[in-house]
Amino acid sequence: MANVTCRFADRDRKGEAYTAVADATLTIEVGEFVSVVGPTGCGKSTLLNVAAGLLDPSAGSVEVFGQPLRAADGVNRRAGYMFQADALMPWRTGIDNVVAGLEFRGVPRAEARAQGEEWLRRVGLAGFGDRYPHQMSGGMRKRLALAQTLILSPDILLMDEPFSALDVQTRQLMENELLDLWAQDRKSVLFITHDLEEAIALSDRVVVLSAGPATRPIGDFKVDLPRPRDVQEIRMTPAFLALHREIWGAMKQEVLKAYQRQKVG
Repeated sequence: MANVTCRFADRDRKGEAYTAVADATLTIEVGEFVSVVGPTGCGKSTLLNVAAGLLDPSAGSVEVFGQPLRAADGVNRRAGYMFQADALMPWRTGIDNVVAGLEFRGVPRAEARAQGEEWLRRVGLAGFGDRYPHQMSGGMRKRLALAQTLILSPDILLMDEPFSALDVQTRQLMENELLDLWAQDRKSVLFITHDLEEAIALSDRVVVLSAGPATRPIGDFKVDLPRPRDVQEIRMTPAFLALHREIWGAMKQEVLKAYQRQKVG
C-alpha cells in the first residue's frame, strides 16, 4: 500500500472527519513475515482491513502482486484472513468448518474432506474432526481456524492478533505451530499484534506505527535472527533482547501519547 489515508465520519464531533491513518506506506515482499505493532487504538486493524479489500482508503492505493485492489471490486482473493475472535460456525463439526471454504468454491465433498483430514493432521487435530467448536479448548479452536484459513492456499495471510486471547503457554505453542506451517511454503504474512515480543519472535520485519489519530509507520526494523526459531528460546538470546530495546525505544513515546489521550478522553 502506498500513501494510504483513511478518514471516517466522527459522530461525536458532529460529522467531522476522523483521520485514522495518514499517508501510510507499507510493502511486504513475497514470502516475507511482517508484523505491525503500535499503541492500542492506533489503526493497526484499519490497515489490515485495507489490505483485505474490506475497506477502500480515502486516499492512496493498494496493489496485490502488481494488481490494484479496491473494496468496490470485492475482497482480496489472494489473501486469507484470520480474525482475533473465532470465525468458526458453531453448528458445524471441526472437519466441516475446515472444508467450508472449499465447498463454497465447488470442490466435491469427498475431495474437500480428504484435504480437510490432512489439514487437521497438520495442525495436530487428527481424530478431532467430529467435535464441535464448543467441545474444543481455545488452543484447539485456533488450530482449527488456522487449518480453515490455510486449506484455501492463500498467497497472503492477514492475521489480526489471532492468539491474544490464549494463555501464555498455549500462545507460544500456537506461535511455533504457525512458524512450522509457514516455513513449509513461505506465504506472505501481515501479522497485527500489540505484543512486541511476539512480533520479534515471529517476524522477518517489525513495523512500528505512531499513536493515533493519523497513524503512520515511524519505524521499520529487520529481524536478523536465525530460523527455524523456537519462540520461547529465541526470547532469551542477547540479539533478541537488543532488538527489543531498540524497537521499544521507537515505540515508548507513542504508547505514552496514546495512554495520555485515553485518560483525557
